[in-house]
Amino acid sequence: MLLAKRSRQVKCVYQILATQKATMSGLQSNMVQIEKSKSPKTKPKLDDLVFGKHFSDHMLVCDYEDGAWKAPLILPFQDFKISPGITSLHYAIQCFEGMKAYKTVEKDVRLFRPMLNVQRMQRTAEKLTLPSFDGEEFLKLLKMLIAIDSDWVPDSRDASLYIRPTFISIDPVIGVRPPSAARLFVITGPVGPYYEQKGTELFKAVKLMADPKYVRAWEGGIGAYKAGGNYAPTLSIQRIAAERGCQQVLWLYGEDEQMTEAGTMNFFVYWINNSGEKELITAPLDSGLILPGVTRQKYPRPQQKMG
Repeated sequence: MLLAKRSRQVKCVYQILATQKATMSGLQSNMVQIEKSKSPKTKPKLDDLVFGKHFSDHMLVCDYEDGAWKAPLILPFQDFKISPGITSLHYAIQCFEGMKAYKTVEKDVRLFRPMLNVQRMQRTAEKLTLPSFDGEEFLKLLKMLIAIDSDWVPDSRDASLYIRPTFISIDPVIGVRPPSAARLFVITGPVGPYYEQKGTELFKAVKLMADPKYVRAWEGGIGAYKAGGNYAPTLSIQRIAAERGCQQVLWLYGEDEQMTEAGTMNFFVYWINNSGEKELITAPLDSGLILPGVTRQKYPRPQQKMG
């Protein structure tokens, strides 16, 4: 009887530990550990902002190892110490997102539909076999980070705080296989316009190069996912566009030269058709060629007419 009772006790303890491990395996915002920077950086002037060159004081880091998410960390912005063998460096097992925080006239900080970015990252992560994570918990952590660095959000209509969530494999193994370890992190920084502008006009039209011999994505590929590997092959073509006096590339596809995307953006045309109707048209998403943009979802669906 004593052995049976002790066996039941051990089994009960094991079940409790197993339940705790299952509960703790997911990403949890209430487990976050925060370390504030002791050496805040000097913020750049609005006139000196260069897109992607300036970073705020803190970063969010969430690591996945041994089948579970570890406690999230909000830390002073710093370099990573990583193995040169991690598979994200060798096989591009990585994805990212881009979103912005804005300051209103009431000095409040606002995000634009951030959950759509989170959901898109989750879809890309699944495609790349990166571990799943709770989107709502991640968004809570992201908001914590922005709240800590809220004074980095520019008080300007022409600037914003850029937010870069990134998800990489940190599995230190040479071999093409799904990762067993990963890092989901977020860095932020104040930005002005993405394209460098000269003169007094802050925002102006850009020139696009359209050449059918260059292709960004194809049916059956991963053009509909925000994977890092989609971007590097376009750089040499972007250089050609610059040599031709253009700021970006209008990507064409197929024998009929369908317009798909412009640079790294969804492409829209607003016109009056032959029937005299106002239309806003853009490439459909069902082909898998187009990255589903967050901004495009605020506009009417293709079948709806503009008033």
